[in-house]
Amino acid sequence: MDDSELTDVLEDAGLSPYQAEAYVALLGLGTASATDIADSCDVPDPRIYDVLRDLETKGYIETFQQDSLTARARNPDVVLEDLRSRSSKYLNAAETIEERWNQPEISDHEVSIVKRFETVVSRARELIEAAENQIQVGVDPEQFYAVREELIAAHDRGVNIKLSICTGAGEDVPPLSDIEGTCAEARNREIPAPFFVLVDRTWTCFAPHHDSVNEYGVLVKDRTHTYVFHWFFLTCLWEIWDTLYTERTPETPTTYVDLRHAVRDIEPLLNEDATIEAVVVGYDTETKESVELTGRVTGIDYTGSNIGRTDPVPLAQLAGRISATLVTDDGTYEVGGWGAVIEEVEATEITITNVEYE
Repeated sequence: MDDSELTDVLEDAGLSPYQAEAYVALLGLGTASATDIADSCDVPDPRIYDVLRDLETKGYIETFQQDSLTARARNPDVVLEDLRSRSSKYLNAAETIEERWNQPEISDHEVSIVKRFETVVSRARELIEAAENQIQVGVDPEQFYAVREELIAAHDRGVNIKLSICTGAGEDVPPLSDIEGTCAEARNREIPAPFFVLVDRTWTCFAPHHDSVNEYGVLVKDRTHTYVFHWFFLTCLWEIWDTLYTERTPETPTTYVDLRHAVRDIEPLLNEDATIEAVVVGYDTETKESVELTGRVTGIDYTGSNIGRTDPVPLAQLAGRISATLVTDDGTYEVGGWGAVIEEVEATEITITNVEYE
């Protein structure tokens, strides 16, 4: 670094142009009189005395009388500490600017638009790590491996995970050995689709698929908006596509995280006069407190319901109000699905523990 560059840096560090020039000149001279210092830089003679006193006040130099005012640079420890501190602040500022550009503060926003796909994936991984109840995922094979470890950990915690793997022409799905342990059920959509992660009915991470012209992502923390994304997942990424993998067996209790799917299976059983025992986990819609109810499902109700039908009810017919009646030892409860208001309980998990026929 030459004298000119060093002078510029010292000015950035808070010295005036004259102070910076005088200090750089004194570093080269060692010990020198005020007039010699002025002759070695562009500081005017009448100003050199004030400049040197200011540098002494700042701790850069010390002055003394020796025929005339003489100065020498002090041990640079104080100067170096100041410069390094400023350097650290600049570095921290640069890192903060980069971080905020990549990922804006989300906690105070309901919807955030981000510029980089990597930001969406990073946030999705964090949310999967923190998931408590349910996750819906739509990914291509490469993206699957980007979140696979987090999915395994969430699955091990008991989180219910639905995984849609979206493949393009000539693209293979991951082997079942890699899918096993990441989800309760996986399906294959044979068309490319956006990156999609929905967590606990609250958070959504969404980004257009890699062939999109624009690179951006949407991060949503809002139950109402997330409900719209939930229906995108059901209709576009899930309902019509073939099952790749499922943990469900005839011997295991059937657990649902969506009342609509439960109703589709329960309705035919009720039509056959079956006794259906179930455990419902969810929230009291009035107090918002967590509840867990055990009892018998004795009825279902949804817009346009048709008792006696033999075919599964179309998903679109379940888009409106839907509820199930649960009779427990403590009373009878109306159980609703996502966003329930009229019913007494919003169910987040329904487990059918036993089905008996008379």
